[in-house]
Amino acid sequence: MCQEHLHIRTKGLGRVVQAEEYLSQAQWTVLKSTECSYATQSLLHRNLGLVCMAKGNCEEARDHLANDIYFASCAFGTEHIRTSGGYFHLANIFHGLQKLDLADTLYTKVSEIWSKYLNDRCEALSQARIQQLDLLGKRFETDTGLDEAQEAEAIQILTSILTIREATSDRAPQKTIFVLKILAMLYYLMMDSSKAQEYALRAFDLAKEQKLSVREQNSIQDVLNLISAEEAHPITQPPGSSRWGLVKGS
Repeated sequence: MCQEHLHIRTKGLGRVVQAEEYLSQAQWTVLKSTECSYATQSLLHRNLGLVCMAKGNCEEARDHLANDIYFASCAFGTEHIRTSGGYFHLANIFHGLQKLDLADTLYTKVSEIWSKYLNDRCEALSQARIQQLDLLGKRFETDTGLDEAQEAEAIQILTSILTIREATSDRAPQKTIFVLKILAMLYYLMMDSSKAQEYALRAFDLAKEQKLSVREQNSIQDVLNLISAEEAHPITQPPGSSRWGLVKGS
């Protein structure tokens, strides 16, 4: 029952007050329930935190997001992409309060979580390419391992961090390049080669412009090579699927 309440999103409700009313009802339901999961409680506190942010109540928003991170960590782990959203919104609060060191630390953590997740997906995809013949007739899943809403959230989070990083590119170009590479990997796994190449080339150009190490430039070239290889030799897509994917088993 409480899960049903929590899927009433703040987006589209029209007014923050109305959203708060719905979420207050959900919170009351959660408090009375003994069956709500950690994931459900995380979702509740995240939405309550976002409503508080919209109202400008940063202190209360911070408390809700801290609870979001706690419950998400219990459900998925501290380094999971499902937990990273809480870190991101908390970073936004600190950024708005001009607590830039705290915000920077959290933005970096979010970036590292997504980098590891997408790198692991790319590694698995490389193995799938090697074993392509074994893929035929197997069960597939989407390349990112995310549904459309999660992909949209990933894009929103990472492009927001990129905007912040680009404002300080002269002082910390590596941080901007890091996020550009993550976005390139994300779009690569979403089978949007043009977007993937766009972000990878931006990273490469910035690395050359800032005269970063050959090692850094080579790491970006590796991403570009990966994208080019996919364009040249795409993995076979099974009939009826919208994307190629990774082996899940027969």
